[in-house]
Amino acid sequence: MSRQATNTLWRLLEIYHSVVYFAPERPKHYQALGLKGGWMAYFATRSGPLGMVPPAVVTACFYNFKHTMVARALPDAWLYTSPELAIQARLAVFDEAIHRLQGDGVTERGLREAADIAVAAVERCGYAGRPLFAAHAALPLPTEPHLALFWASSALREFRGDGHVSALAAAEVDGCEAHVLMAALGLVPAEQRRFRGWTDEDWDERVQRLTARGWITSEGKLTPPGRRARAAIERVTDTMAEEPWRPSRETATTRLIELLTPIASRIITGGDVPYPNGMGVPPVPELGASR
Repeated sequence: MSRQATNTLWRLLEIYHSVVYFAPERPKHYQALGLKGGWMAYFATRSGPLGMVPPAVVTACFYNFKHTMVARALPDAWLYTSPELAIQARLAVFDEAIHRLQGDGVTERGLREAADIAVAAVERCGYAGRPLFAAHAALPLPTEPHLALFWASSALREFRGDGHVSALAAAEVDGCEAHVLMAALGLVPAEQRRFRGWTDEDWDERVQRLTARGWITSEGKLTPPGRRARAAIERVTDTMAEEPWRPSRETATTRLIELLTPIASRIITGGDVPYPNGMGVPPVPELGASR
């Protein structure tokens, strides 16, 4: 399968999964658990499959958040709720949000087909070196097609994310530097530094380090070597994410792109995944959809 197709599929799955981060249904469910604020809910619900691990473990797995930001949310979140209830609430948020966005589409035959293909892809992935993927893949598989697809899209995005962390670490790019590079490319909101807990001093220090490497200018603009280095990190990430989409699976993968495209288009036009976004995921040009 071509790298372009793999990349398109990643974006489509990310759009479907990321509804859970922006849906207006979040406060109702998370506040009912006693979780204080959006970020406490985010860290509790995304890390919930790991269990009550120390916040340092979550910082290591998430990679691009400053540890102090994680430590403000965890382990305090577990004073109010449990990982199991946080996971259930997350699923309830997505369930309500996708029904609102897709309407009758959540019962269509194509959604079941998409879920079957994506679930099979999860089952082809290995666990080694993929802690977040392994945790999410170990969750029970829902029976409803739209929730099964959410389960699979969550596991697959963490599979790719675990590989991306390895690629960044191998390139000696830390979590803050990763965001400096994305900001230089215009892939993230202007508030990205604050969204990930980094201070002005943290950011300026990483700009200086990347400037010394010749990757960005002192104004924070990407240089040609920096652009090549960032592209190399993405190539390694894509290569490490190819395991469930080998050429022998090309027909099923192409079909999954066909099935996900109208679903993702409705999500985008519904405004539930903004651009630019904190994940640094660019739009899918093939959709031709905008808010």
